[in-house]
Amino acid sequence: MELLDGIFTRRSIRKYTAQEVSKGQIETLIKAGMYAPSARNQQPWHFIVITDRELLNRVKDVHPYAKMLNDAQLAILVCGDETLELSNGYWVVDCSAATQNILLAAHGLGLGAVWLGLHPRKERKSDIRKLFSLPDHIQPLSLISVGYPDEEKDKPERFKPDRIHYNAW
Repeated sequence: MELLDGIFTRRSIRKYTAQEVSKGQIETLIKAGMYAPSARNQQPWHFIVITDRELLNRVKDVHPYAKMLNDAQLAILVCGDETLELSNGYWVVDCSAATQNILLAAHGLGLGAVWLGLHPRKERKSDIRKLFSLPDHIQPLSLISVGYPDEEKDKPERFKPDRIHYNAW
């Protein structure tokens, strides 16, 4: 898939088939996340790959918008490590870039994925922190549901020239 085509055609996919996602594909997704840009190249991320059905079901109990995990083959929890940052607070930006890379990589591999927000929702972060026994310095940012798509979505027109400003407002 050509890069710009992938960017323009990626959509949030919430319905999945029963087809298994391979370990190689999972590794490629994580590798894509690790190749994201980060402030001062600190790469403050950690990833938890969730394939256990019981754990996926428990995530659904603590995240109000995670029902697609019923059919997902896996989820990836993207976390920021505050001890790895040289620029305070940039873990959010860095892990967001990693999340986007994973979403694009999933699309490029023929997989479907959707970004489930955790940060800045304190109650969601707290519940996820408990569920996965995260240390205090590890901050959960996002959860990515992954599987083979069982739905197709049209490409909406999102280009809005009126939102472009050159050199000043």
